[in-house]
Amino acid sequence: MKKIILPLVALFLCLSAVGQTFVPNYDEAAMPAFTLPDPLVFANGSKVKDAGAWEKRRAELIQLFASEEYGFTPEGKVKMEARKVSEVQDACQGKAIRQELDLTLSREGKSVTLQLLVVLPKTSHRVPVFLAYNFNGNHTVTEAPGVRVASSWVRNFPEMGITDNHSNESLRGSDTKSWPLDSIVARGYGVVTLYYGDVDPDFDDGFKNGVHPLFGGVRDSSSWGSIAAWAWALSRITDYLVTDKRIDHNKIIVLGHSRLGKTALWAGANDKRFAIVVSNESGMGGAALSKRIYGETAWRINTSFPHWFCTRFRNYNNNEGALAFDQHELLALIAPRPLYVCSAEGDKWSDPKGEFLSCVYASPVYELLGKPGVGTDKMPELHHPVGGTIGYHIRAGSHGILLYDWERFMDFADAFFLKK
Repeated sequence: MKKIILPLVALFLCLSAVGQTFVPNYDEAAMPAFTLPDPLVFANGSKVKDAGAWEKRRAELIQLFASEEYGFTPEGKVKMEARKVSEVQDACQGKAIRQELDLTLSREGKSVTLQLLVVLPKTSHRVPVFLAYNFNGNHTVTEAPGVRVASSWVRNFPEMGITDNHSNESLRGSDTKSWPLDSIVARGYGVVTLYYGDVDPDFDDGFKNGVHPLFGGVRDSSSWGSIAAWAWALSRITDYLVTDKRIDHNKIIVLGHSRLGKTALWAGANDKRFAIVVSNESGMGGAALSKRIYGETAWRINTSFPHWFCTRFRNYNNNEGALAFDQHELLALIAPRPLYVCSAEGDKWSDPKGEFLSCVYASPVYELLGKPGVGTDKMPELHHPVGGTIGYHIRAGSHGILLYDWERFMDFADAFFLKK
């Protein structure tokens, strides 16, 4: 059976990486009492009263998240070289140009090559693009025979035919349901995607592979983990995209699903060039409030995926109440730029209500900056998007990214891009 929905792999890995001892809480009544920190209050207790003060508070929060959760990204530039590998003029039923590019990042004698797939609608105008990672290789997002099979390490998953940590030809086009390229191009948007394992393989390898070695092997408790590395590479790809005259540099949308939704949020918080940030079912360590203790917890995520965050984040295993921050403040770091968060009703693991509440509690920052937030504190019904500069929807179904989600992302982007 070819049409496997690959994002379900992310959920499978979450549920299987540790034994059967963890029982998630899905009972609102069993949730501990908690108090959320106010994003508009400095660590010293003084209040943020204007946009200038918010920029200082924003810097304080960036430092806090880096120190305690995602890790500090090392400073230092890399050399970047782009090489076009292939190009076809008749992609997406003749309506798009598809390119494969090798983007090589080099520093101090070491290098990493990222394989980009770029699909842009045929037009004489610069186009907005979605920049997003895929889970199993560029060849899985399209049935086109010319697109290369991913060469980087992938996690074994025998049900999908992956048994030697390498993807294969049998997976070509297996994730097109998550990547409706024809529909995206028809709306006037382009897509830039790559396999996230090109940047850093998704296993606890001691940070010896991927981009981490570009900056040496010295680490401490607040050194960057894989999510920070994936986020950093999105900014390096953007360094290249802003040189492409076919792309509207003011309309680059960073998007991510699941663990890559966490990545998109951290990338958007750190890089203001992303005009819109989209988080799809990012859950714990993404859009969901950590202090709710609903679904995935700090202990579970740090045990299942010890390489995702800095090791200091483990201090909050079974201790989320000690956090001096929560994920609504991560969302607030994107203000005043548009932000879209979405959930699925059946994806309790990612805590849909916690994702929505993050939007609610991030809204005061948007309002301080003169932008409407999510506009309601009532959880919306299924398939009824809400919001202003923060958008949110919850749909029926399970963990994944569907055409319905993409349509809402594009509706949201249209509302900001078309009025300019």
